[in-house]
Amino acid sequence: MNKRIMQLCLSPNLGGLELYMHRLSMFLRPRIVTHITIAEQSRLLTKFTEDQQRLVLRRSSWKNIFHNARALARYIDDNKIDCLHMHWTKDLPLCVFAIKLSQRQPKLIQSRHMNMTRFKSDFYHRYLYKKVDLMIAVTQQVKQQITHFVPKDICPTVKVSYIGAAPYQPISSQTYIALRQQYNLGDNFVIALAGRIEPAKGQAILIEALQKLDKCNIKLLLIGDAMEADYLAQLKADIAESQLTDDIVFTGFADNVQDLMAISDCVVLATDKETFGMVIIEAMHTGTAVIASNSGGPLEIIEDKKDGLLFESGDPDNLAEKLTYYIDNPESQKQIAHSGKETAKHRFDQDKQFKEIENILTNA
Repeated sequence: MNKRIMQLCLSPNLGGLELYMHRLSMFLRPRIVTHITIAEQSRLLTKFTEDQQRLVLRRSSWKNIFHNARALARYIDDNKIDCLHMHWTKDLPLCVFAIKLSQRQPKLIQSRHMNMTRFKSDFYHRYLYKKVDLMIAVTQQVKQQITHFVPKDICPTVKVSYIGAAPYQPISSQTYIALRQQYNLGDNFVIALAGRIEPAKGQAILIEALQKLDKCNIKLLLIGDAMEADYLAQLKADIAESQLTDDIVFTGFADNVQDLMAISDCVVLATDKETFGMVIIEAMHTGTAVIASNSGGPLEIIEDKKDGLLFESGDPDNLAEKLTYYIDNPESQKQIAHSGKETAKHRFDQDKQFKEIENILTNA
């Protein structure tokens, strides 16, 4: 049967979760009938062109949730949607209410991209989760959290599907040289951290680790937008006090993040509690060595000292040790980077993962 799928995400942001929803939608569209639902002020609007298979709703809030639910229910019925696949946890009430109002009563599947940290045993959450037909967890850890925090009598079936990335198309040698010159990297050992400039992403931990290296041939690329002006100002003040201003480059938002990873010698993920770690996968695909905190998703991606290095989460001293290992052992660094690329190719390929999701949606 040719099912009709709706991909729904009303998040206003444009981070890993939202970009994943976009990439999945673009993969599915030539293969099965795929409709899109996004919010009117969402940055996802820049990713989806206007067409006959797009519904734009008001940004979801309790004030307009029933208006949105009625609009969504009408769209589901008019377009004969068989399966509603949601990605942002905050959209769960909207999806449940819309299905309740719909004559079509499509299956509800939730991809769980974030950790679950508290019990869902109250009446409200019991009502919501009882309406979910299937949950897709991005890691085994997230699956364990779901089955732990959602009461057994209402817990939906949970499947694990890791997130993948597309194979990296290497840049030319001329572009490589130009980018190194653009950021004044010279012949230095280059470390990159990609992510929003905010406390949770661990830029401060990496900067503290750099202070302990006592090296003069290191450059750090901090790739991403600043979420809080005060935090950025404090970060830059700490950098100046440590006399590292000339060694650290803030690139701001970049649409060529993997290219910046490719001109680096090492990519660090310093998030304390990373649910998955898409940055690691993207870096591995470029053939760049990685270091990540030893909690959450990275534990299911990296085999320590084989295809990457793990450091004690939140510990700048241990992170400094791992960085020193790469700097002092270039051959080992290259071997680990090569192994990481092979791991990404075989375990975290985007098309393989999307085909897996397609199979789940069409057989729900």
